Amino acid sequence: MRPADLVSPRRNGAAVGAGDRSALAVAGTDRIRTGEPAVFLKVVAVAPAQVTRDGRVRAQGSPCSHATLGPLEEWLDSKSGPGVIVRIAGHAALDGKFVKGDRERLLTAAFVIRALLLMALIPSAGIRDAAGLLAGDLALVPWSRRWEVASERAFGDWRRALGPGPLEDLQAEVLGAAWTEHEDRDQDLTVGTRHKLRVRSGDGTLFRVPDTPANRAAFGTVGTGDGSSPWPCIRALPVNSVLTRSLLAMPWGPAGKGKASGEQYLLDRAMEDFPHLLTFGILLILDRNWPGARRVARLGRLTHFLIRVKSSVELTRTSEILPDGSYLATVAGDGAAVTVRVIEYFADVEGKDTPEMFCLVTDLLDAEEYPATELAGLYRWRWDGSETGLRETKASLDGAGPGTGPMLRSGSPDLVAQEIAALTAAVEMTRGVTRDAAAAASPARKGRRAGQPVRSRDLSHARAVRAVLAAIRAGRTGYDTLARAIAGYRVVTDRNRHRPRKSKSPSPFPHATAKDTPAFIAPAVITMANKPV
Repeated sequence: MRPADLVSPRRNGAAVGAGDRSALAVAGTDRIRTGEPAVFLKVVAVAPAQVTRDGRVRAQGSPCSHATLGPLEEWLDSKSGPGVIVRIAGHAALDGKFVKGDRERLLTAAFVIRALLLMALIPSAGIRDAAGLLAGDLALVPWSRRWEVASERAFGDWRRALGPGPLEDLQAEVLGAAWTEHEDRDQDLTVGTRHKLRVRSGDGTLFRVPDTPANRAAFGTVGTGDGSSPWPCIRALPVNSVLTRSLLAMPWGPAGKGKASGEQYLLDRAMEDFPHLLTFGILLILDRNWPGARRVARLGRLTHFLIRVKSSVELTRTSEILPDGSYLATVAGDGAAVTVRVIEYFADVEGKDTPEMFCLVTDLLDAEEYPATELAGLYRWRWDGSETGLRETKASLDGAGPGTGPMLRSGSPDLVAQEIAALTAAVEMTRGVTRDAAAAASPARKGRRAGQPVRSRDLSHARAVRAVLAAIRAGRTGYDTLARAIAGYRVVTDRNRHRPRKSKSPSPFPHATAKDTPAFIAPAVITMANKPV
């Protein structure tokens, strides 16, 4: 039917509003009475009509020109301007060896980009599964040219024709939008009183990729000196907001260089490629994979840092113990020397002392503005921002458990780069919708967070992904309706849970049970290792 044929069924002809909960009627229809059989139709697409000689009415175009990622694109377009994916697809230079010409057949560049993002959110799904979900009810419309989900081979050709460039452009748009949103909104954990710093964290991680000769040659393996590990891997260094777990940068590269050198290379990439993230308004928390004095000196010229160090790192003390229990020291190496403040402490949970002393170094030398106990307590947020954030990111990957199989699906380095960009963009777009849901949510009426603003970390990421997928499948779910649904999936945070560290690799011995891996729920008591004289 024509859009003009749809009218309000109300007696006075008043328009039907969002809260009226009424269907529209076809113009000229007699008054509908209670009890009469009525056919309720769902609007799937509005498209130009194609009328055949015998009077049959079909829709011009195809699902490729109507399917969208719904709420994910609404969030991105609200931050970066309308039609981001269409714009990027329009600028994509297709490789003519795989897709000849730009004539629309069963697929378009924008549709393939959207299907790749959707595939990244669905464990075990292939690209055809994602395309079928993306098309949804649009596949049922009588199009002027018969349409069906393209074959795996056709999608493979389109992926190779696109290459990683368009998805990497989209990833840059998404991460830039997330960074701008964090700058504009007061949703970051901060430290300091007179000079507040936003807290970020970075931590390395591995993604296993399919074992093809191209992947093995490009990325290498980990765990064996002779390269005989079963799966090639890539190494990434995500940089997150510790409070929202939002992904703000994602440098990555081959894993075959080893953990230390690999993550140091990625830290260099972060300093070169993401200068807007590393400023003196930021405190970056890093784990104890010491990057070396020269690299730390370079990092200190860009941003503030808080880094845990191993006992093998030599610190030359240059001051007395300060009133807060910290002291100044010099760390040297690689022809560079850096003055740092050293914070040494122990953590105690329910009387169970940790078997090691924690040692942090920072370029924040003002002990009054940034007390040692506050920075020591801040270090645990690295786990929440990076480790928990990574767990959420990898939740949509098949085989993301330790030592199982490949997490990604792509058999060539270019397609691996494409898939990593799609995963990064899709997860952060979902987090963006979740942040909007938190901003619009009503505070809890009871519990520890009663009366306090809802944070995005108070909402379930897994349920948010499911809600987004359901909205895309339905095709016409309102953004505010979806945000209210996500806001209802609350999780309990900040429970001060502690559990002994366990091996990440599977063992031939029986698995640990709840009895031998107890979780302690109690705040950690921090005790400074040094006392001022």
